[in-house]
Amino acid sequence: QVQLVESGGGLVQPGGSLRLSCATSGIVFALYDMTWYRQPPGKQRELVARMTRRDYRTYADSVKGRFTISRDNDKEVLYLQMNNLRSDDTAVYYCYGSRFEQEYWGKGTQVTVSS
Repeated sequence: QVQLVESGGGLVQPGGSLRLSCATSGIVFALYDMTWYRQPPGKQRELVARMTRRDYRTYADSVKGRFTISRDNDKEVLYLQMNNLRSDDTAVYYCYGSRFEQEYWGKGTQVTVSS
């Protein structure tokens, strides 16, 4: 059974930092392109950052310079380091893995940025 389980969310003040993790099982993690998405309240889900199986990274313009995506293929975990958080980063953050026609989603972790 494939599982993607996000953790690390919570409440943080503006300017603070969080590191999200996505622990995977049931897939050959190293073969998957991995992506973080987020869904702000009342808005559509949007791409935050992607890291391909060949370690190519892309970021949404809104997070460039503040967020860093990384992966540990030995531990089969995806990370998102989020620095200098702003109120508009408040969202549910989802982990997504894809390989050809196969795709899997985690259930999400809530990040709230508020003073």
